[in-house]
Amino acid sequence: MISSTSNGKVKQVVAWQTKAKERKKDGIFIVEGVRMFEEAPLDWVSQVYVSSKCLANLQQSGKESGAGREAAILYRLEETSYEEVTDEVFAKMSDTQTPQGILCVLRRPSYTLEDVMGHGEKTPLVMILEDLQDPGNLGTIIRTGEGAGISGVIMSKDTVDIFNPKVIRATMGSIYRMPFIYVEDLLPILDTLLIEEMQTYAAHLKGDVYYDTFDFTKPTAFLIGNEGNGLKKETADKAGSYLKIPMEGKVESLNAAIAASLLMYEAHRQRMKR
Repeated sequence: MISSTSNGKVKQVVAWQTKAKERKKDGIFIVEGVRMFEEAPLDWVSQVYVSSKCLANLQQSGKESGAGREAAILYRLEETSYEEVTDEVFAKMSDTQTPQGILCVLRRPSYTLEDVMGHGEKTPLVMILEDLQDPGNLGTIIRTGEGAGISGVIMSKDTVDIFNPKVIRATMGSIYRMPFIYVEDLLPILDTLLIEEMQTYAAHLKGDVYYDTFDFTKPTAFLIGNEGNGLKKETADKAGSYLKIPMEGKVESLNAAIAASLLMYEAHRQRMKR
């Protein structure tokens, strides 16, 4: 059992939680919580830490339920060679105010543009995100994207780190299943998509055609820009069409994640009707 906050492993986890450069250098990311542990691909798992309180509760519940969920979690823990830490130490390692008591260090997945496009298994539906800064927005787009059946996400290099703990929490496990890539420059990617005969649409204030007017049953990519500044002019100009989301009152624009969700689910609605 690890009982000191000065332990080297504890210090390393704290550094990973707070420093994107450390996570990137070591090729890892961190997830917390029982559900995130249950859904984590075992071949991604590098380290697992469990608080004494959480472990005791699982063991007690596991005895009472026999073959219930807690017993399954305990079995999974045994497969990962977990380490027990005191509750005080776990609080130090955790990024949440009310930690559930399980923390996993996972190896980062690696994807290609082909992965993001879906390998031809279904009609591609891609989200292209330029310089999004809010972790909650990115996590919500990834989670909603899985629900809407998108094939993947492409992000500019200045988009918030997808492995930020706040992004991870907002994905609610979709981080395990959603292909994504970061690119140095979105413009060449947009040229590539054009060659691939993908339709590209920019959510833009200058749009004058409502989004539900377009046909999204063909290979489609939606461009969503920075929360404060929107899409850069050169990026928006590369899109095949601008589209508009109806606005009432004095509202000029929607939250980036909400706008993205409307577009993804409109595409989903159209494709379900085919």
